[in-house]
Amino acid sequence: MKDPNIQKNYKNYMRKNIALIGHMGSGKSLIGRLIAKKLKLEHLDSDRLIEKYTKKTINQIFEIEGETGFRKIEEKIILNLIKNNKFILSLGGGSILNHKIRKFLQNNFITLFLDIDINILTERLKKSSKRPLLLEVNIEKKIKELDIIRRKYYLLADIILKNNKNQTDMLSNFFIEYNKLNEKNN
Repeated sequence: MKDPNIQKNYKNYMRKNIALIGHMGSGKSLIGRLIAKKLKLEHLDSDRLIEKYTKKTINQIFEIEGETGFRKIEEKIILNLIKNNKFILSLGGGSILNHKIRKFLQNNFITLFLDIDINILTERLKKSSKRPLLLEVNIEKKIKELDIIRRKYYLLADIILKNNKNQTDMLSNFFIEYNKLNEKNN
């Protein structure tokens, strides 16, 4: 989909920021950066913001504060973001479990759920050592457990896209669905 006016058209009807949600490793940061680049907007990644704020890695925060401590920091960082201008936000996979964050997203964002096959996700995450919830566990079993808990919230997203590994298709499909959503709401 080539639309030379996509940035202009987008800014004309963009009333909310865009937040990407989904499991860790689903491609939220990559696709978020691509959408931001296409729209010439800032891309924010909640995990990077947390690391910058705490001056610790996500793994270090989990080691020191545990998941509960991490989630408190995550909530504080995310709920203070609306002061920024228009931006694209990639959220950590578990942030959607927080009621305040869900309400914040509902009021201020168009949400995009990147849905990815559990088998593909498992293979992708086997290569990562930066995911504290996946350290020293059966990754496939853990992902399935997380999916059972989180999917009902992910499916509340305004736009749901299958991550088929093709970045160009993902970007085109996002803008098609985004335009449909705006036509429906205007």
